[in-house]
Amino acid sequence: MPKEKKAKDLEDLPGVGPTTAEKLKAAGYDCFEKIATSSPHELEEVAGIAIETGKKAIAAARDSLEMGYESADMILERRKAIGRLTTGSKELDGLLGGGVETQAITEAFGKYSSGKTQLGFQLAVNAQKPAEQGGLGGAALFVDTESTFRPERIKQIAEAAGMDVEAVLKNIHVAKAVNSDHQMILVDKMEEIIKANNIRLIVVDSLTAHFRADYVGRGALSERQQKLNKHIHALQRLADTYNLAVYVTNQVMDNPGILFGDPTTPIGGHVLAHAATYRLYFRKGKEEKRVARLVDSPSMPEGECVFRVTQEGLKD
Repeated sequence: MPKEKKAKDLEDLPGVGPTTAEKLKAAGYDCFEKIATSSPHELEEVAGIAIETGKKAIAAARDSLEMGYESADMILERRKAIGRLTTGSKELDGLLGGGVETQAITEAFGKYSSGKTQLGFQLAVNAQKPAEQGGLGGAALFVDTESTFRPERIKQIAEAAGMDVEAVLKNIHVAKAVNSDHQMILVDKMEEIIKANNIRLIVVDSLTAHFRADYVGRGALSERQQKLNKHIHALQRLADTYNLAVYVTNQVMDNPGILFGDPTTPIGGHVLAHAATYRLYFRKGKEEKRVARLVDSPSMPEGECVFRVTQEGLKD
């Protein structure tokens, strides 16, 4: 039997003609990697491909990519490209192992006024600094879900750092999400902006606010968690593909089941707990002081540090 020819273009995939290929490209599924890592239901949703046909297209894309195993030394070599973004506080950088990591999701949860959004502003400014100053030498994307983005605050932080305020503001691309579906679409459409504007940081403040508001009650919990799972994995995929840092903030609730100790529990359950690479818990101290605790990390021990939120930004 003759060996089956491997697909080279989207049109070569079974069941994908020129029209369907255009629909896939318009939805951001413009390469075999995207098709190979998607599900048949996703392809049905974005391009109207029947489930069975979608399965064949995904299998063909995977076959063309020869997806498989690679040795640990190759992974180590790839990880040498990882950058570290300073938070402005040496103590907080130390807690994270040198700053906010690229190819990873860093999550901060805590009550209101604990410093979560302030860190987002600080990172959006710091990302524009060169690597030797603790930056990533690129621009930032900021998804605002709680109407908390303040260009005036960015201006304050940039002025304190002696940076060109106009240039700093121009390099932060802001989108306001009106609900959880809109928020997911904004992330799905990010790729073009990332490529065109040298984006090195994505901030989502907050990741969970809309999901919490749109899916109320136990009956909606399963659907909420599925969508949140898809959303956070889309962010991780961008972080891996473009070697950029992702910083997300998360809301909290008081768990009535905890009678002793701190009842503060992050929203998002196990889905978010497993997906975030680094998890920080922020709480307010006296005056400008904030306490950060590293709750979860693949390589750093649990620990705490104190930092300050000042007019000039985050400091030790």
